[in-house]
Amino acid sequence: MTRVGTDPADLRDLAVRVATEAGEVLVEHARRGFTSQSKSSATDPVTDADRASEQHVVTALLAARPDDGIVGEEEMGDRPGTSGLRWIIDPLDGTVNYTYGHPQWSVSIAVADGDDVVAGAVVDPGRGEVFSAARDHGASLDGVPLTVTTVVDPAFTLVGTGFNYEADVRAVQGPQVADLVTRVRDIRRGGSAALDLAWVAAGRVDGYWEYGLNEWDWAAAGLLVREAGGVTRADHVDVHGRRLQVVAGNAAVVEHLADWADTTAARLASDADGASS
Repeated sequence: MTRVGTDPADLRDLAVRVATEAGEVLVEHARRGFTSQSKSSATDPVTDADRASEQHVVTALLAARPDDGIVGEEEMGDRPGTSGLRWIIDPLDGTVNYTYGHPQWSVSIAVADGDDVVAGAVVDPGRGEVFSAARDHGASLDGVPLTVTTVVDPAFTLVGTGFNYEADVRAVQGPQVADLVTRVRDIRRGGSAALDLAWVAAGRVDGYWEYGLNEWDWAAAGLLVREAGGVTRADHVDVHGRRLQVVAGNAAVVEHLADWADTTAARLASDADGASS
């Protein structure tokens, strides 16, 4: 395989190619059948398709960039590198959807220089859509430039979100979402954080809010949002442990959602603790 340089556009193209190939691996496993077992909880599955996709991604990336680091969701762990670049991969984001045959899952690949994501791709095999971005090169869907929406009024904001697999965390998230839905146009829960954020970049939803994410869930899609003219905010909240919270959208949407989240999470977590004691 031809070695790939460090130009962001070249790295983006590599991410697109490898993520597309991994999507084909997953489609083939879905056709043939797969095995599944529990991961972080009884309702959080991992399949042999996840692992096959990850193996393909790792092998392909190292063939093109052998000195890079890689961190993956499944068996890869965190492989150190010497080049200063590190790939952040989710070989199957939306595994529950995948196991049910629900076509809302994706492959997400990003590459970072330190803490700064340089390029990435989110591939949706079910729809045949490829979202990609490179730093200072914009974001696109199948080559068509993307732009986040311009809505500023929270009441007209369509918001994507997701839920944790841990029941005590969901006990806080449920009331939060019940409160949020009274303040916005509506809420969408797709089941793949990478796709949810890619849809923010594409203007299919106005904003996104979720906590409990890992870097592989949103590294590539966060770059999509930023390169589409949007804003991402990542910080930690204490909800039965310290959890990464991500808010995304245009600047006004992020400000509204972040302010709302800051004022509700702590109160509802305290209420839930009080009710259980």
